[in-house]
Amino acid sequence: MIVVTRLNDAQFAINPDLIERIHENPDTTLVTVDGAKYIVTESMAEVIDKIAHYRAHVLTLASDPRPDELARPIRIHPREI
Repeated sequence: MIVVTRLNDAQFAINPDLIERIHENPDTTLVTVDGAKYIVTESMAEVIDKIAHYRAHVLTLASDPRPDELARPIRIHPREI
């Protein structure tokens, strides 16, 4: 899951595997495979970076799983990207 922010500053987590499209005109809109749309404050580039970091994290866990890390969610902040 990646954490993104709605326009009202509320954060929520979304499964990046369910994101079908990302539009940026001017607000960034995530469109999921079921047609749901979410407008977020992050830029398209930030969302793509979060997805890339999430997938890299999943691959790392798959190659060297540690039980304490499997249960812990990760949070990627824009300043870490």
